[in-house]
Amino acid sequence: MKNQEKVFELLTLIPRGKVTTYKILAQKAGIKNPRLIGAIIHKNPDPQKYPCHRVIRSDGTIAVGYAFGGKEKQIELLKKEGIVVENGRVRQLGIGPRTTTL
Repeated sequence: MKNQEKVFELLTLIPRGKVTTYKILAQKAGIKNPRLIGAIIHKNPDPQKYPCHRVIRSDGTIAVGYAFGGKEKQIELLKKEGIVVENGRVRQLGIGPRTTTL
């Protein structure tokens, strides 16, 4: 299975109302560099099927390059799912009720 296929498959495992990080996604996909995750999901063919808006930085911040409407659109989508975002950062990031390790 190619890296891209692994990443898109993993995206389907992120439940609504939860987030994961580029780093966790990279670890689960067996990819050494989390930046490669960003490059892969930036080419997402179907954001409804592969919810890439649920992937954030390890420090809880939202990356600026969200391919489907930018940072503000990603924040809007996360808030619709009950994720609290303040000042461009997901509140209470950490392994807990809002974060999934897949």
